[in-house]
Amino acid sequence: MTKQTSQPIGRGSATERDPNTAEKFKFWIRPGQMVNPFDIVAAEHFPVEGGSEASYTFGLVTNIQHITDAAGHLANFISNDFGEEVDEAPQTPRQGANVAEAAVLSNSADIYMPVQNESRVYFADEDKIHLSLGIDGIPQERRVPAGLIQMSNGTQAVAYLDRHFVLGPEAGHVNISGISGLATKTSYAMFLIQSLLQTGPKHEIAVILLNVKYDDLLRIHEARELSEEERKQWKQLDLKPDPWPSDRVHYFLPWGKNTQVTGRPNSFADPPPPYKAYAYALRETASKLDLLFSDIPDPGGTLSSVIGEIMTGIGGNETAWRAVQTWDDLLTKPPLVQQGIPQKFHNIHPSSVGRFLRLLRRVVKTRQSGVFVPQLSTRMTTIEREIGNIQGGHTYVVDIARLSPEEQTLVFGDVLRTVYGLYSGEALPFDDYEPPSKVIIFVDELNKYAPARGHGEPSPILEQVLDIAERGRSFGMILFSAQQFLSAVHERVTGNSATRVLGRTDSAEINAGNYRFLDQDIRNHLTRLDKGELILSHPIYRQPVKIRFPRPPFQQGRVQK
Repeated sequence: MTKQTSQPIGRGSATERDPNTAEKFKFWIRPGQMVNPFDIVAAEHFPVEGGSEASYTFGLVTNIQHITDAAGHLANFISNDFGEEVDEAPQTPRQGANVAEAAVLSNSADIYMPVQNESRVYFADEDKIHLSLGIDGIPQERRVPAGLIQMSNGTQAVAYLDRHFVLGPEAGHVNISGISGLATKTSYAMFLIQSLLQTGPKHEIAVILLNVKYDDLLRIHEARELSEEERKQWKQLDLKPDPWPSDRVHYFLPWGKNTQVTGRPNSFADPPPPYKAYAYALRETASKLDLLFSDIPDPGGTLSSVIGEIMTGIGGNETAWRAVQTWDDLLTKPPLVQQGIPQKFHNIHPSSVGRFLRLLRRVVKTRQSGVFVPQLSTRMTTIEREIGNIQGGHTYVVDIARLSPEEQTLVFGDVLRTVYGLYSGEALPFDDYEPPSKVIIFVDELNKYAPARGHGEPSPILEQVLDIAERGRSFGMILFSAQQFLSAVHERVTGNSATRVLGRTDSAEINAGNYRFLDQDIRNHLTRLDKGELILSHPIYRQPVKIRFPRPPFQQGRVQK
């Protein structure tokens, strides 16, 4: 450990009633010195046994108090002539000091005795910031830039993640929370994915992005003009501010009601060339039919019984189902319907069949956006066909922004089920195809598909998300997810996310149990974060840190988040 050369900013302070501990310490701040929460400081501590050089205990500033020798606020009021002399000097000048509280991060010599009274305290430099967080122990080849730590004295340090704790094998998954429009959730997810691709063997990673809002992710191959400050940030992070290479991005947009005539898919923006339009015909969708009813209550299991019969019958090409080729056939022909009347099928009562048909008609006929078609034409593709052939180093954008909620659930579930089948070995790949070793799946508004307990019954889509959250890492499937409120997402998903990113959050949300891993002072700070600021929690770090990150270098469509 090199000797500290900068000026001390204060000294450790312990009192009879407020002692320092192995977990926290306090220090008074030199007059005129600016210190803010999330600054990282180094306090001189005991030397290594047998040595003469001091070790350093590192702390993350969590709170700052101003104290004076006044017995109470009334004394201050009286010393200003009972409030009459607010423009004059007080009659009794008070002695005061700013006192900071810091959570212990680590000690340079693994000495965890409490910081002693009068120990000199300094701002940590970049090397000491890395040492305090445990970043120094991450091998260079596994370091992934995740943002910039900025200190009150102007010091900046790159916050690195350990690739093995993002993509496995140690841990995996990233979850991002924050109020929409302020937390820059999608922007940060895209920045982190770019960082992963630029700092590792990108040919081993495929990326699947779900575009859920307007045309946010439909221009990721188009460069955006960057400011000097943005370029400087990208340079500090040692990353290239380049958009996705156009020859490695594939866009899949939904077929619409007017696509056959206009040639335009059902998208919020002009389609990015080249793209493919996906659609769902009955025969190709039968194995995923359960996903369409994920949000429908089924306490008696009657719906699942009907769906199971259809999935088995059509999938197995059973005789009774061979005449059922289209959605209209399923709704109007045997074996479920005879002369317009729902029929008993096996042990399923006609009323249950009728309920299923009413719900299905609403989804695929009445409220559909055009993605359900009688037959697939040569101008259409399927999600299973395209995602079932993903290549390392390529990015696949699936647009679901203009679909109905049921259609969105079907597409997202189709993506997850296809990927899970590839990587778990449950599905046979096409020809001699070998999937890349890792696949990253990013989706916003995860709470729609994996709501917290009590927000809905277990569903096929929830089970699929939980499978990937709990077992996906071992297969190479990594989930990057985002939502406004952490408390709205199933705890088994957030609990399995090794890296958590928190943006600005309202005061009611921070008191939910999902935020227990944060110190109360850090929770309170979540309500004051600015745009572009995030709190980053990673298994390597002893405490969460505040970071800034540059905006993505590509066009973000109509809505800038």
